[in-house]
Amino acid sequence: MLLPTLAACLAGCAFLLCPVTEGCGPGRGYGKRRSPRKLAPLAYKQFSPNVAEKTLGASGRYEGKITRSSERFKELTPNYNPDIIFKDEENTGADRMMTQRCKDKLNSLAISVMNLWPVRLRVTEGWDEDGHHSEESLHYEGRAVDITTSDRDRNKYAMLARLAVEAGFDWVYYESKAHVHCSVKSEHSVAAKSGGCFPGEALVTVEAGGQRPIRDLRPGDRVLASSGSDGAGCLVYSEVLSFLDRQPDARKLFYTIDTASGARLSLTAAHLLFVSEGNCSEGAAPTGGATVAVYAGHARRGQCVLVAHGDGGRFSRITRLSARERRGAYAPLTAHGTVVVDGVVASCYAAVDRHDLAHWAFAPLRLVHGWTGFAGNQEQGLHWYSRLLHWLGRMVLDSEHFHPLGSAQPGS
Repeated sequence: MLLPTLAACLAGCAFLLCPVTEGCGPGRGYGKRRSPRKLAPLAYKQFSPNVAEKTLGASGRYEGKITRSSERFKELTPNYNPDIIFKDEENTGADRMMTQRCKDKLNSLAISVMNLWPVRLRVTEGWDEDGHHSEESLHYEGRAVDITTSDRDRNKYAMLARLAVEAGFDWVYYESKAHVHCSVKSEHSVAAKSGGCFPGEALVTVEAGGQRPIRDLRPGDRVLASSGSDGAGCLVYSEVLSFLDRQPDARKLFYTIDTASGARLSLTAAHLLFVSEGNCSEGAAPTGGATVAVYAGHARRGQCVLVAHGDGGRFSRITRLSARERRGAYAPLTAHGTVVVDGVVASCYAAVDRHDLAHWAFAPLRLVHGWTGFAGNQEQGLHWYSRLLHWLGRMVLDSEHFHPLGSAQPGS
C-alpha cells in the first residue's frame, strides 16, 4: 500500500540523514579564472529541453486563454524595455503583454543579444488575444514569444535560440527559419516552486493569548489548529514543531481568498486548503467527508472554506479571489498538520494533492520531535526534511499527485 510504503521509507531514512550544508573545500582555488564556456547554437527544429513544451519538464500545461475581460488579465504586465523591438502589427500593444516570468527572461535575453551583436532583440509575436495560434497555445496566456534579431539576419537565429536557453526560458524551439519560439512556466507553477507558504504578516492565534504575525512564531509556540485530518475537527492548540519553509526576504505570488464571513486568507498557489466537497451552506458546521484538500490556486468562487467559529470550523463561501506579490514566506509545521491562519483553517502542507498522505510522510519527523524535542529547526530556507520527502516522493508517487510545476517541494 502506498502510504505505509512511503512512511516506512521515510522512517528508515530520517534517522540516517541530517541537514545538508555547504562546506568549505579545496574548490578551484583562488586566483584561477574559469575559461568562458563556449555556447553551441541550436540546430534547426531543435528544442531545449528535449521534451514537449506543455509537459512538467518544460513550460507545463496550458491553463486557459487570458482575455482583457478575464480575472487573470492582471497576471499580465506590459514590457516597455527600450532594448526590445515589438512588432505589434495589430497596433494594440498585445505583443508587449506577458507574464512577469516571461518579461524577466526576455529582458535578460535582450542584454545577451546586445552583448554579442550590435543589434537589438525583436519580438514578432507575444500575447495573442485574437486566436491566431493553434489550440491551447501558450501565446494565449502571455507565456510565449516569437523572437528574431532587429536586423532579421537569419544566420543569427541558431545562436539566438541558444541565448534564450541561457537566459532561462523554460522551453526554446528553433521553430522556423523566420523566428525562434520561447515559452515559460505559468506564474502559478512558479509560485509552487518553493512549495506553499503564508505571508509574514498573516495572523495566527496563540495559546498564550491574542494573535501574532506568523513571522514571529517560534518552535514550541502553541497555535490554534484543527484536530481533524479533513480540517473539520474540533479546534485545538497545537505545538509548532518547526518551519518547513522560512524566507523573510523572498518575494512570492500569494493568492488571497475573501469569504462571505469577512475572513481573508493569503497563501501560495501550491498550498493545501480545505474546501467544500459539494454544496455548502453559509455558517453551517461540516459533516464527515464534507471537505477536501485542494491547492489554493485551484479554489473557486462559490466553494466554501472552513473559518474558525467557537470550538470548531464553520463553512463560509468564497466571494473573491485575487493575487499579488508580497515579501516574506513562512510555512509552520504543527503537531496536528493544520493551522488556523487569519481565521481560516488550512493545511500545513503543500505541493502534493493529499493532506493525509503528507501528514503520514511527516510522521518520522514528529516522532523524532517527540523523543528529542528537536525537529531540525532552521533559521531560514527550506527544511531539509522537505527536500528529502521530495526525493523520496518522486521515487514512490506518480507525478499526477504533485503540483503541476513538478519541482515543487512537498510540505514546504
